[in-house]
Amino acid sequence: MTLAERLWVYQAERFPLAKTVPLLACFSAASITLSAVLAGRPLPGFSAYLIGFFLVFILFFQLRVADEVKDGEDDAKYRPERPIPRGLVTLRLIVSLGVATIPLGIVLALIHGAGLIWLLLLTWAWLTAMTFEFGVPAWLKARPVVYLLSHMAIMPLIDLLLTGIEWLPHGSAAPALWLFIALSFSNGCVLEIGRKLWAPENERAGVDTYSGLWGSKRAADIWLIFVGISALLLIGVGIATGFALAFALLACAGFACCIFMARHYAATPTPKAEKQMDTVAGLWVFGCYATAGFLPLALGGLP
Repeated sequence: MTLAERLWVYQAERFPLAKTVPLLACFSAASITLSAVLAGRPLPGFSAYLIGFFLVFILFFQLRVADEVKDGEDDAKYRPERPIPRGLVTLRLIVSLGVATIPLGIVLALIHGAGLIWLLLLTWAWLTAMTFEFGVPAWLKARPVVYLLSHMAIMPLIDLLLTGIEWLPHGSAAPALWLFIALSFSNGCVLEIGRKLWAPENERAGVDTYSGLWGSKRAADIWLIFVGISALLLIGVGIATGFALAFALLACAGFACCIFMARHYAATPTPKAEKQMDTVAGLWVFGCYATAGFLPLALGGLP
């Protein structure tokens, strides 16, 4: 295959654009829009949304590159079917692509101005620390909960960067914005746990999953706790925007669906249920951002 063909296969397996682009577009647009709504300011121009999307796309691709670096040894031992261990592409190539996106991110932040570059550098600093497991890889691996929380801490930083596109030019953010930033943290945990709820027959030695760590039932319950936290934070955003009832109805309906799916997985953790949990986690997060960012617009939440 040509290099372009190999990279296309790589993205399909490790950074699927068909699933990633819509989620990141919703996430970035919702963050910028909600920041304006909470502050009672008009929406920024279209360029702000373009900068937000490309910055978050760059960051999420760099997160994938970071995973390839820190998981390289384990992938070679336990997941030889992945693109890098099987020789489809090299780690050096993927890292080079990740590094090549750094100047683009800097240019985008400088074009926007208003000090956005400092929020980008802060996010990159945490991403770099994550890549090298904060200098204590063995200690972190032995403590999967600490590992989860420390790595998901990058989500509020990314959201602070995205919302900063709107609030930095005005000098300050709306006080209630912390609810949305906290929602990003809990939703990050929802996604991360949801994609590691596996069927028993798919578990393999050397590959850490939450279903393997806690068992299917307990892992599903812990996943639901994070979904519940997200639901409460989403309702809090609704209260802050003045549309508490509409937010509460949607949050409760989505939470009820998640309860049903989690109970189904816990009772029969089949490969099909495994895929359903990964899907429902993504849909929940997408729904949260779509609701937070766009429902106030639909209900007339701008001045």
